[in-house]
Amino acid sequence: MEIKIGIQNVGRELVLESGQNADDVAKAVSDALSNGTELRLTDDKGRQVIIPTNVLGYVEIGVEEVRRVGFGAQ
Repeated sequence: MEIKIGIQNVGRELVLESGQNADDVAKAVSDALSNGTELRLTDDKGRQVIIPTNVLGYVEIGVEEVRRVGFGAQ
């Protein structure tokens, strides 16, 4: 699933692919904001991304979709 993170005063957004589901990402964002700690996410290659919550502009959580393989996949 694709996650887009907007950071204050930065023109480009941070985009990462994650194997986490949408509920887990939303809970991590909510917990980080309510506790005043940094947001920690892991991408699909195992790399950690750590963002201080005081610079977060927005977090856009993509739709989980099942990838279809083969001819005629729509």
